[in-house]
Amino acid sequence: MNAALALEDGRVFRGTSFAAEGASVGEIVFNTSMTGYQEISTDPSYHGQIVAMTYPQIGNYGVNDEDVESDGPKVAGFVVREHCRAPSNWRSKGTFGDWLRQHGIVAVEGIDTRALTRHIRTGGAKRSALATGDWSDADLVAKAREWPGLIGRDLVKEVTCPKPYEWEVPANASHSVVAYDFGAKRSILKCLAAAGCRVTVVPASATADEVLGMKPDGIFLSNGPGDPEGVPYAIEATRQLVQRLPVFGICLGHQILGLAFGGKTYKLKFGHRGANQPVKDLTTGRVEITSQNHGFCVDLKTLDPDAIETTHVNLNDGTSEGLRHKRLPVFSVQYHPEASPGPHDARHLFGRFADMMAERKAAAGSPSA
Repeated sequence: MNAALALEDGRVFRGTSFAAEGASVGEIVFNTSMTGYQEISTDPSYHGQIVAMTYPQIGNYGVNDEDVESDGPKVAGFVVREHCRAPSNWRSKGTFGDWLRQHGIVAVEGIDTRALTRHIRTGGAKRSALATGDWSDADLVAKAREWPGLIGRDLVKEVTCPKPYEWEVPANASHSVVAYDFGAKRSILKCLAAAGCRVTVVPASATADEVLGMKPDGIFLSNGPGDPEGVPYAIEATRQLVQRLPVFGICLGHQILGLAFGGKTYKLKFGHRGANQPVKDLTTGRVEITSQNHGFCVDLKTLDPDAIETTHVNLNDGTSEGLRHKRLPVFSVQYHPEASPGPHDARHLFGRFADMMAERKAAAGSPSA
């Protein structure tokens, strides 16, 4: 079936459908990963976005039950150059296209993804519409322009959990952690458990008093979609919690921490999305190859240098990739240490969080949880 992607600036790319029929709207972005399409499509951080993969063939190892980061696809749509209809992998349980179709996700193949990526890099991420069938260019462009975009919107409330729940408790559990679900990836929760944390996941709307009432040893701020300034309630809760407990934030959690400390955020032209992003750790001089997915960034110039230290920067454009408080046991990174592009360059950060909690309990003279 015919399918097309239209951007708000009038550019239209035509191809064929390989998943569900229908129409969807979202911000068109590109991802430079060669693999990981199932993790990408189920990452709640992509809620509200149509993802275009720069690697030319997607779906060659199929789909399985293990490589999902949530309860199903969260993308608004998917764009590839070529979809593989004959996947080969011992874990494969079907094709990527059939799986997207089962979940109602519209996807297109056969367009020039190189031209699309160059267009996004030049003009920035844009509102877009993806549809199957015989839409006119004008109607599809109008549909893209009707979408309100991401600025100032609260997309977190659409992906967060409805109520608190316990993640799988590890046998070596020694710390109790409350994890804010702004759109948390399952891999992050697994890494926290592997670091010896008993994790209670709470909705994004949980107040600081509610969280403190659970008597955790530390607080984790998860990844999530959209504009960090669209979740003022999370910023306020974080502002209170950083004064009381060790805090670790990833991605949106990093941005929320920056705002909680009085900084500002801004929207990047086309964002950082892929498994090959170089980040320099300023505290060690080490360069880590990281996985990233974000379109907003903490403005380093707005942070108080007497209180906040920049710990990591992106080597492509010098933007914020990590910070820590100089007096409080609080730190965060913009990238995803639970992912494995390096393959495990940044996994040590979960151990660092566990060490912070252990040091705080030792200083307070309390036994391990």
